[in-house]
Amino acid sequence: MTVQPITILGEPVLHRRADEVRTFDDALKSLVADMFETMDVANGVGLAAPQIGVGLRIFTYHMENNDGVPDRGVLVNPSISLGRISGKAPDPEEETEGCLSVPGDHFPLKRAEWARITGFDAGGNLLEFEATGWFARCMQHEYDHLDGKLYVDRLNDRYARKAKRLTKEQGWGVPGLTWMPGVDPDPFGH
Repeated sequence: MTVQPITILGEPVLHRRADEVRTFDDALKSLVADMFETMDVANGVGLAAPQIGVGLRIFTYHMENNDGVPDRGVLVNPSISLGRISGKAPDPEEETEGCLSVPGDHFPLKRAEWARITGFDAGGNLLEFEATGWFARCMQHEYDHLDGKLYVDRLNDRYARKAKRLTKEQGWGVPGLTWMPGVDPDPFGH
């Protein structure tokens, strides 16, 4: 298992739809092991393959939930169905997200409170489950990465302006930027 550098907003692989996994083999299992190691060292609750520069439809997660789903897992080639997303403004105290590819900041975002996920584990076995609350939020966030979207792409106008300003201040939005978990300072202060 090897910790991989995490790509930052602006890296092309983060902004395009990832490719389907075609082969469930040892190389896939090795990639998934690297993703878990990277996610753990980065103190993340999820990590999508594009976040380590790999344009494949895979994400790992580690999040307690009340949905009867293992707290730690991987989804390969997932699909997602969502409940309704409220049109109300997001609560900045209760509905704030962060992202390893937008290191160090958080913004409020409305998400569906329910999601149904179908996909495969690293061995090619079918997985199907429903997620609620923060676990549903995590599934939506990671799934978005596979479609070339970051959570900042979904912010309302007020917070989108703040995110755009942050991107400019940090010099992000260009290819080639990464940070290395376990080497670089933790951008979230863990």
